[in-house]
Amino acid sequence: MSGAENLNMTAKRVIPFSPPDITDLEINEVIEAMKSGWLTTGPRTKELEKRLAEYCHTSKVVCLNSATAAEELNFRICGIGEGDEVIVPAYTYTATASAAIHCGAKVIFVDSRKDSTEMDYDRVAEAITGKTKAIVAVDLGGIIADYDKLYKIAEAKKDSFVPGGNTDLGRRIQTAKGRILIFSDAAHALGAEKDGKMAGEFADFTDFSFHAVKNFTTAEGGASTWKDIPGIENEEIYHSYQLYSLHGQSKDALAKTQIGGWEYDIIGPWYKCNMTDIMAAMGLRQLDRYPELLKRRKEIIGKYDAMCDELGVKHLIHYTENSTSSGHLYLARIPGASDELRREIIIRLAECGVNTNVHYKPLPMMTAYREMGWDIRDFPNAYDYYANLITLPLHTRLSDEDVNYVCRVFRRVIKEMRI
Repeated sequence: MSGAENLNMTAKRVIPFSPPDITDLEINEVIEAMKSGWLTTGPRTKELEKRLAEYCHTSKVVCLNSATAAEELNFRICGIGEGDEVIVPAYTYTATASAAIHCGAKVIFVDSRKDSTEMDYDRVAEAITGKTKAIVAVDLGGIIADYDKLYKIAEAKKDSFVPGGNTDLGRRIQTAKGRILIFSDAAHALGAEKDGKMAGEFADFTDFSFHAVKNFTTAEGGASTWKDIPGIENEEIYHSYQLYSLHGQSKDALAKTQIGGWEYDIIGPWYKCNMTDIMAAMGLRQLDRYPELLKRRKEIIGKYDAMCDELGVKHLIHYTENSTSSGHLYLARIPGASDELRREIIIRLAECGVNTNVHYKPLPMMTAYREMGWDIRDFPNAYDYYANLITLPLHTRLSDEDVNYVCRVFRRVIKEMRI
């Protein structure tokens, strides 16, 4: 009888990969929202936006129905579109790239640094052309990328940057910045800190995800925030997000409830990606609980780190002297393991009740991007990082006993599979 069969016979737990952490606080707030009669974008959404801006130390936040919508609207607000190029890491989820493609821009992938999820900043500099209008960094796993390096690259290329923009606001933003814009895909990173700054304070424009598998959830949902831009009022930018997210309608439903406020205009034939008050109700109570949720993630990561260090398994470094991750994902890499062995380890763990995942299969390996002409052979570091990677379950519904069980099973499977 194999070790996996022994473990399977003695297993008393099934560990889900990433269930949402929902309590009666969220449930009761959603019930109150439904009883209020206000279901779509309304007072709870506005309150969540205000509280998130305070939390992120930014002037404004706009809540939307996904991080993908948030990133796409970030590009549209900045006038990025047809004829523009956007530099994106090859090692990320598709939304990082697809949002730019939705706007008509061309995505330029760059490889990762060796043994890292971060993009290779030297390759970023080499990829810049006269058409480059934006660079998107990804705070993968909740670890903030090196934005200082990206700003230095953008400043070094400043003389060759020609402001464009397919909208008046976009042209003014690009002109005010006077350089390639820096975007943050912070889908994983709400609550992360570095050098005394919060995720949301680093890039020119940032998007967050509140999907059900994220640390902070509104079931679906996301948000955008941005740095103040000299000469451009934040209210103008915020109103533009409202227009893009509500069919180009000049007033939202809340504004139309004012006496005599029924009339509105359609400024453009745009999109429908607003957040509802039912979603925001969940988010308000999640935000109340969020510091404790982040604390619990750190405790779990500490146990996983000790286990991986004992086994010689490489892992992300979530906490340093000057940075604190949001602790969203736990990426573990098995030294010397092939893709095939990694797949077998995942199956053995699942047989023992431990559900895992892989974050991520690099985008040049995906059909959609291969058909655009991208080849994973041009991104060896991204592939090597992926090939022996396993993402362990990391969520706040794990008890100490669950975590100990994951560690016990992982130790045994890794030791047996190496024989």
